[in-house]
Amino acid sequence: MTLAVVVPVLNEAATLEAALLRLAPLRERGARVIVVDGGSGDDTAARAAPLADRVLAAARGRALQMNAGARADEAATASVLLFLHADTQLPEDADRIIERALADGEHCWGRFDVRLDAAGWPLRLIETMMNWRSRLTGIATGDQAIFVTRAAFDWLHGFAPLPLMEDIDFCSRARRLTRPAALRSRVRTSARRWQRHGLWRTVALMWSLRLAYFFGADPAALARRYRDAR
Repeated sequence: MTLAVVVPVLNEAATLEAALLRLAPLRERGARVIVVDGGSGDDTAARAAPLADRVLAAARGRALQMNAGARADEAATASVLLFLHADTQLPEDADRIIERALADGEHCWGRFDVRLDAAGWPLRLIETMMNWRSRLTGIATGDQAIFVTRAAFDWLHGFAPLPLMEDIDFCSRARRLTRPAALRSRVRTSARRWQRHGLWRTVALMWSLRLAYFFGADPAALARRYRDAR
């Protein structure tokens, strides 16, 4: 397996260096890391340059940024693409875990279970609900480090250019090919969204947005609602 890790970023200068340093072991084993900046107002791109195989500029929006990273020359020969949020930490042997998960040919994509990086039983409950929901529905979110074979990604034409719910849309289409490899190995992701805006308020917001999307709401309107609530 050859792996390309695509990291969409926006104003992540404060934490990006540490995030990319954690990917160094994967790079040493041959993975390529592509950082895609969506127009940061800080020095995100400059900080990323020494620690990535390529730093690209793209139009703002995770879907557009991730598609741009997947099209980069550094990702062209990768047999598997991994899309990683800058505030999400992979297991040290993530490349080997993914290779084993895809080796039997029963899956062409997958995701990790998630662990939120703060203490407290409410966060343990939230992460458990996220993992169970994903396992039952076959739908993952970007926080869970979605990975996909290059062949499947190209067949699906990548992420739809949506301002929100691009991960939900992608998984809905990908599960028509195969069920996801639902890995019990955990990525560790930031709990700042829940801490900043309130645990149950954030849960209620995300569920209401997903329900509205399920019933056909305009993703642009949902994106505005999400921004206004932050």
